[in-house]
Amino acid sequence: MFLNKEEEKMYAGEYGETIKKSMEILTALGDIYEASNLVDITSAQVSGVSYKTIGEAGLKYLEDLSKNESIETKVPSTLNPAGIDLDRWREYGFPEDFSKKQLKIIESYKKLGISTTCTCTPYLIGNLPRYRDHIAWSESSAVAYSNSVIGSRTNREGGPGALAAAICGKTALYGYHLKENRVANLLVELDNKISGIDYGTMGYIVGQAVGDGVPYFILKNKSTNNDLKSLGAALASSGAVALYHVENETPEYKMAKNGSDFNSLEKINLKNSDIVDAKKSLSTTDDTPDLVVLGCPHASLDEIKDISNFLKGKKIKNDLWICTSINIKAASDRMGYTKIINESGAKIYCDTCMVVAPIELMGYKTIGVNSAKAANYVPNMNGLDVVYDDYKNLIKF
Repeated sequence: MFLNKEEEKMYAGEYGETIKKSMEILTALGDIYEASNLVDITSAQVSGVSYKTIGEAGLKYLEDLSKNESIETKVPSTLNPAGIDLDRWREYGFPEDFSKKQLKIIESYKKLGISTTCTCTPYLIGNLPRYRDHIAWSESSAVAYSNSVIGSRTNREGGPGALAAAICGKTALYGYHLKENRVANLLVELDNKISGIDYGTMGYIVGQAVGDGVPYFILKNKSTNNDLKSLGAALASSGAVALYHVENETPEYKMAKNGSDFNSLEKINLKNSDIVDAKKSLSTTDDTPDLVVLGCPHASLDEIKDISNFLKGKKIKNDLWICTSINIKAASDRMGYTKIINESGAKIYCDTCMVVAPIELMGYKTIGVNSAKAANYVPNMNGLDVVYDDYKNLIKF
């Protein structure tokens, strides 16, 4: 793979050991995927944050990487959700030993110059790439959103690869960075209009069918950004989808249509019964959830507003977490939504979510979710039963 003179200096260690190690990761990835060269990026989103997912080995790697040098990332860089609410972990009952190790991970990333605003929706808090920007993001739902809804270009990076890209400001030019790889290879048509959790349910079905392909959706109704957020998260969790197109909605749908032999694409026609059956399959029990967790991916301000309107003047019986970023919670505080939510008995949790938090250590048995991604992950990652439904059916008064 070709390196320019500046990249050769970085690879040779002239700018320090951390940059050298990062360049070695990037060039190794480039060689594996036969990239012709590196490309400059405008932002990074780094996964491998929760102690639950990276453990002692990940903690040691980050501490070793950050201890010897003062390194600032070359581009704006944000973190994926951690395993705790970083500010209120004691108040919210997170295990102390787990929490202290989690805070060490966050401190290591901070030393590397990465913003410790831990969220899976960085595009809602200022890490917003532009159309056709090259970026290096590793959170699967954010990758799907940035590629599809924004039209920026990233592969589905691993945590170390995204971290290396953040440190060097570059990534290898292959995969979805190339226009020819962004065309559709599966056509999805629906018989009926959809709304709410239908988007996540549809994504779950199609992700299983397409794997790591690029689906093209023809819908009968207009989608919101929250709908597309849910769709991409489900596509990325049941399959490995990093890019999708929606006719008349996403920015590259015409290119995707014109760049492939569209009329000969494999087709899936989804009926209402398919959506209903998939919803049922994502629940592992009929029990009433003792904990309901919303915000996977992290809730937007509009979603929090809708939840607060539903809770206003009521008292909940089951526990309710609403997961979001510290930035969105600050806006919720100002708008009065947080006060309404707290008065109902629910709480807003920042920095974390049900997938990467140690909820299995916190006394819960059955988790209610309105996210197909969470419903897919919670039984395996947390070992708990899950009920998948609209939040208005999950919350009990």
